[in-house]
Amino acid sequence: MNAQAEQVTSVADIVKLVLCPLFIIAGVVAFYHFSDLLLLYRVLGLVVIVSMAVGICFTTAKGRAVWQFTHEAKLEVRRVVWPTRDETVRTTLLVFAMVFIVGLILWLLDMFLFWAIQLLMSQGIQ
Repeated sequence: MNAQAEQVTSVADIVKLVLCPLFIIAGVVAFYHFSDLLLLYRVLGLVVIVSMAVGICFTTAKGRAVWQFTHEAKLEVRRVVWPTRDETVRTTLLVFAMVFIVGLILWLLDMFLFWAIQLLMSQGIQ
């Protein structure tokens, strides 16, 4: 059994969530349908329609949950202890050095295996 109870979605929320993509699709169709208008007006109209669709989505229970999650994530990012510039530079240089060393080891291994296979193939032909 789930620890969390499933939320019951109301019919109004379902209708809103279905209408949001339909509004966006209608906005894109209108953008291309009114191609004789100035591009600025078409872009502004599309921005208004997309903004309305997003606003309608945020009035649903799922939209409010997404907004709450975004708000909590933003608060959590403020609590993060970010590394100093010196720590970032040292870590980056260490990563570059390790990539170079591993690349060199793999190159040497490849050269050795290539040499060994050539040696075995030349002995098998004679």
